Amino acid sequence: MPLTLLPYIFLNILTTLMKKIHLVLGTILIGIGVLHSCSSTTKNEKSAEEIALENESAQYDLSLADKLDAFKALPATAANPENPSNAAKIKLGHMLYFDTRLSKNNTISCNSCHNLTTGGVDNKPFSPGDAGELGGRNSPSVLNAALHSMQFWDGRAKDVEEQAGMPVLNPVEMAIPSESFLIDRLKTVELYQNLFAKAYPEDANPINYTNLKKAIGVFERQLLTPSRFDAYLNGDKTALSLQEKKGLTSFINVGCTTCHNGVTLGGNGFQRFGVHKPYWEATGSAKHDEGKKEVSGDELDQFMFKTAALRNVAETHPYFHDGSVADLGKAVEIMADVQLNYQLSASERDNIVAFLKSLSGTVQADYTTAPAQLAQK
Repeated sequence: MPLTLLPYIFLNILTTLMKKIHLVLGTILIGIGVLHSCSSTTKNEKSAEEIALENESAQYDLSLADKLDAFKALPATAANPENPSNAAKIKLGHMLYFDTRLSKNNTISCNSCHNLTTGGVDNKPFSPGDAGELGGRNSPSVLNAALHSMQFWDGRAKDVEEQAGMPVLNPVEMAIPSESFLIDRLKTVELYQNLFAKAYPEDANPINYTNLKKAIGVFERQLLTPSRFDAYLNGDKTALSLQEKKGLTSFINVGCTTCHNGVTLGGNGFQRFGVHKPYWEATGSAKHDEGKKEVSGDELDQFMFKTAALRNVAETHPYFHDGSVADLGKAVEIMADVQLNYQLSASERDNIVAFLKSLSGTVQADYTTAPAQLAQK
């Protein structure tokens, strides 16, 4: 072979080899693309299990559709026609709610027992007052309380305005000796001179006890907490999980809605605690509190308590009028047993607890802490 042909032969072999390499690489890349495509398709497609769960959830939606009339979604406002709201009143009420000057020795505020960062409670069985003495009943949540038909466990206040003035004068709680004592104190504070004047410009002497109660009441009427349950009631069927829908179904079927109904799932009536057995046998309560009877003196009111409202209940432990039970699941079991004579299975209990957690919502963020002006005293 002539040496002059060698370069051409070598070039021909190299060209053929490169074509084969490109062919192999192309095949590999196509294979990778196919695998990726298959993988993407698999990820995008729902599994049979996912489809089954979605169908089961939809079935619960259908079965619940005609049972939701027991509840009402949270309204946008909790207005009181006798105590109209405006920005100046809200600001004043916010200030008063966090001010320790509303207690005799400047030790506690409304927020001390009804903490807006912890579900509107202090998570204690009994709350310490101005001098450290404990109250006789568990502090209920202030969140959404403006929508209740009465206040306190025994219902002795008709609304949040009336309720706001009572702990201030209670000797165990905030221990202010008299209305005039507190009003004289506030009149010396320039901050309140300005705020009361702006909130009640029509009053010649705006710093008075009635206006104080009204301002705190206006502020408390802002403390509404929309939840995922409200979204569900308003038509969003994805707002609750399958377990929460199962829990809602059990909650209704077991009979919890007899007392826990309406917009706040309670808070609008009285019920005897211990329908089927003495409540203290289940709760271990040391004191046998007679409830409304201690106010009315009527034997028919013995062991009658305002029904607990269940919004934000997952955060408002410990439970019952005496804070005797710390665990929500245990409280649910006790209620089913003592009130309904029904023994919940573990799954029913867990599902109901899951549903109750869907009732949690949050307060408008700027209301949960003391106003900056308050630090100036």
